Amino acid sequence: MAEETKEKLLETEAVRERIESLKKSVDEMAEYVGIKERRERLAALEAQQSEPDFWNSQAKARDVIAATNAERAYTVPFDALVKTVEDAGVMLELAEMEEGEAQQGALRDTLSECDKADGYFSKIRLQSLLGGKFDQCNVFVKLHAGQGGTEACDWVTMLYRMYKRYAEDQGWKIEEYDSQPGEEAGLKDVYFRVEGSYAFGMLKAERGIHRLVRISPFDANKRRQTSFASMETIAEINEDIDVEIKDEDLRIDTYRSGGAGGQHVNKTDSAVRLTHLPTGIVVACQKERSQHMNKEKAMNMLRAQLYEYYEDQKKAEMDRFYGAKSENGWGSQIRSYVFCPYTMVKDLRTEYETSDVNGVMDGHIQPFIEAWLQMKAKKG
Repeated sequence: MAEETKEKLLETEAVRERIESLKKSVDEMAEYVGIKERRERLAALEAQQSEPDFWNSQAKARDVIAATNAERAYTVPFDALVKTVEDAGVMLELAEMEEGEAQQGALRDTLSECDKADGYFSKIRLQSLLGGKFDQCNVFVKLHAGQGGTEACDWVTMLYRMYKRYAEDQGWKIEEYDSQPGEEAGLKDVYFRVEGSYAFGMLKAERGIHRLVRISPFDANKRRQTSFASMETIAEINEDIDVEIKDEDLRIDTYRSGGAGGQHVNKTDSAVRLTHLPTGIVVACQKERSQHMNKEKAMNMLRAQLYEYYEDQKKAEMDRFYGAKSENGWGSQIRSYVFCPYTMVKDLRTEYETSDVNGVMDGHIQPFIEAWLQMKAKKG
């Protein structure tokens, strides 16, 4: 009986040590993210929103709201973290008042609360890595088939599904703008917009060339094939950022959008393609049945691409936002997805890898994104 009591005391002491470690980490995290200063900024921003003339300037109001959300992205999970650690301490005190199985159950509940605190720590650490100018923005994404023919077009479809699954897990919204089908299967290109908190900050980690190795379902001889697809990201900029687009620099083409056919087919030339003649940038949208709405969405995408283009020119850094352009083929990939002869997904920039290929294709790509963000933070 004495030995049994000793084991329980040791287990209780181990839980106590973990809670004390969490409390210490909370203090370190508060200083690391500057939580005191963030609370002060948040209070000042909320005070501005309560002023009677707050909405007189729409652009200024949007900036204040965006800044408010940025501060809350830190303070809300931090407050939840503090409460969770405090709750764990109270639960430990209650556990110490119990005996036998009741105590063991209370200790397990306490450890569960500690695990929850670890989750908040991870969220705040990740948040601290997203401090770029446009990281909070929505994002435009383009997937494009590279070397590999029909196999590459099918690979684009697979990647599109992967990013849609990831977006769903994040609570984001995806809106397809335009797509071009492959000759036999899959997609040559697909353009879509992702709407959600820090969508650009997260998905910018994915831009580059993605390489697939598998037994091709399109090869009657069941040979192993390698194919490539590129992923590009463009931050959706605020309307108040001035980007000049002259009418004479713009060519507007309309065409009949694709669709399901039958009674749902769009019988008017509602799809819109915009070509910016000085830069050669082309964007298109065919999602809406209204030509006016498609043009508006395409203009929004064009503004974002032009802003990025001009920023790159001013700074002479073509990889400032979307990485250096690489050939969509051998030797330039950022990540390899191997289905055969073994299963592995490996990021060649961070060396992070996993054998859970199916999980990755189901959208479980957060570890790759976090590894890249951590690498970028270390490099400064």
